[in-house]
Amino acid sequence: MCGIAGFLNFDFENPYFDRIHEIQLHRGPDAQHSFEHENLRLYHQRLSIIDISDAANQPFIKDEFVIVFNGEIYNYKRLRKKLIDSCGVDFRTTSDTEVLLELYRHKGFDCLDDLQGMFAFAIYNKKTNVLFLARDHFGIKPLFYYAHSNQFAFASELKTLVKLPGIKKTINLSSLVSTLNYVWLPGNESMFEEIHKLPPASYAVIKSNGSYTINQYYQPQTSSSIYSEQAAADRLNEVLGQSILRHLEADVPVSSFLSGGLDSSLLSVIANQHQKVSTYSIAFNEQDKKVEQMPDDAKYARQLASKYGLDHHEILIEPSITEELPKMVYHLDEPIGDPSAINTYLISKATHERGVKVLLSGMGADELFFGYRRQKATLYALRYQQLPKGFRGLTTAMTNMLPVRVGNMGIRPVRWAKRFLSFANLPPSDAYQRSYSYYDKSRFNELFSRDVTAEVNKMYSAHQQIFEEAYPNDIINKMCYTDLHYFMQGLNLTVTDRASMAASVEVRVPFIDKEVVNLALSISGNLKFRKGQQKYILKKVAEKYLPHNIIYRPKASFSVPIRSWISGAMEPMVMDILNSETVKKRGIFNPGFIEQLVRNDKNGKADYAYQIYQLLTIELWFREFMDQ
Repeated sequence: MCGIAGFLNFDFENPYFDRIHEIQLHRGPDAQHSFEHENLRLYHQRLSIIDISDAANQPFIKDEFVIVFNGEIYNYKRLRKKLIDSCGVDFRTTSDTEVLLELYRHKGFDCLDDLQGMFAFAIYNKKTNVLFLARDHFGIKPLFYYAHSNQFAFASELKTLVKLPGIKKTINLSSLVSTLNYVWLPGNESMFEEIHKLPPASYAVIKSNGSYTINQYYQPQTSSSIYSEQAAADRLNEVLGQSILRHLEADVPVSSFLSGGLDSSLLSVIANQHQKVSTYSIAFNEQDKKVEQMPDDAKYARQLASKYGLDHHEILIEPSITEELPKMVYHLDEPIGDPSAINTYLISKATHERGVKVLLSGMGADELFFGYRRQKATLYALRYQQLPKGFRGLTTAMTNMLPVRVGNMGIRPVRWAKRFLSFANLPPSDAYQRSYSYYDKSRFNELFSRDVTAEVNKMYSAHQQIFEEAYPNDIINKMCYTDLHYFMQGLNLTVTDRASMAASVEVRVPFIDKEVVNLALSISGNLKFRKGQQKYILKKVAEKYLPHNIIYRPKASFSVPIRSWISGAMEPMVMDILNSETVKKRGIFNPGFIEQLVRNDKNGKADYAYQIYQLLTIELWFREFMDQ
């Protein structure tokens, strides 16, 4: 895991180019080096995981090729052996970096078909002056780029490019609308019109004159096959086990997140069968859990650790939220209003302080196997629409009268009911989009100080295109497929990479593996939700490894006590940053709308904690990335 950057046809006398290593140092504190050839400069910041010797430092140069690489190739040993046996390659390191370079030398663009891993890399040919960029199948590793006239630049982080000499920091209004709606940014655009993301499963070829082309090299499975329950469980057990074993490949110890839920528990127990792994979980103080009505996840993690003899560590999260939020905004690069990023950062920071460099995560299982409450809620919403219209109207009217909080006690059932009714009467695509967005379509022109109808329509069309792209007769897999492209890539992978790398820790995701994903998307939806059980087929696999009370416990998310924070420690920040004068000065949002939003949340009439947190995040982002 590292940081990479490259610049073509720039004036390298500019002092900006002396700061690249400093900007991305957290991604690679172990070594920092650069390479310059004619009109190109490459940078690399290294976090040493595989072949930790200096010989594997980057930029790695061999003959006419130069590579900078962020990520891990988990099947590199098999590929290395194949290159030796079939091509007679003479390797001088035991790194996956050199394997990747040699694979490209012998197979060109087709090398991407052989890779199992997470990666963003650039390979430069000094003879042809051609630069080759590629990003992994699912966008686990980030890669931003900028192209203007004959100039081309790329980097692991947006903050590295945004201060480029000559760049125009023009806000992408469509991106701003989307990040308000979802509290994260889907797709391949950034918050700036001139900076983009190389799409997942894509590569770019850049010539010396700055011209470039982008091509897609992989598309996940888009139709379900017929499996018996037993055959699906057996195959999933085999493929997942192989993926976990691959993800343990490292020359440093590998540890694991352990929330006490199904995914992280299954992952940790299987990994521990192959090699001893230490596990880490988080806990919150009792008052915060009371306001949020949070389950006690930590006790399940302790039970599992005791049963299987795991080397377990529990970290109490009591952040100074007003101090952590500005730091998080800086490291996330985009105004992402999901406070779980703070969880990821703090646990990564705590494990880093204990000498941990690599953590396994159960991320991806919910997206692939129908594990989110909103997925189930959308399915039930489509059934709810069959009830008499009068009954539905009465239900909505009565629910809207109920408070979501009384004093310091949150009322979770009411909160959930109001959330459900916000999408319960919508068509399938709109319903699913609304299940994980935070505003009704009609409210955006109230929220903004200008007309954003065109941007809102564009956002809805983009979502519908993905939603309707596959599985016409399998609504469950349709939602899983949408989540794979939207929620997982736009939020979960983005937050995990940037928050963990801010603490110089690599997070690996065995569920988000090419073979696991292809298998998961070929399993019929009726094996993912059966007998009222979400992730049904994954739970059948888990029965081979885990106790019943872990497998079939109520769903718990990787959440934070955001409502407690908003009404407590963050209240002065809310009053300072979201007051009408500050909002009016920024000139983007309607001060009256935001004032009403804050008032209704404060008096318990409605739950707007996430919207408020996102608005705070956006203002802090503008101060960091636009004002400075």
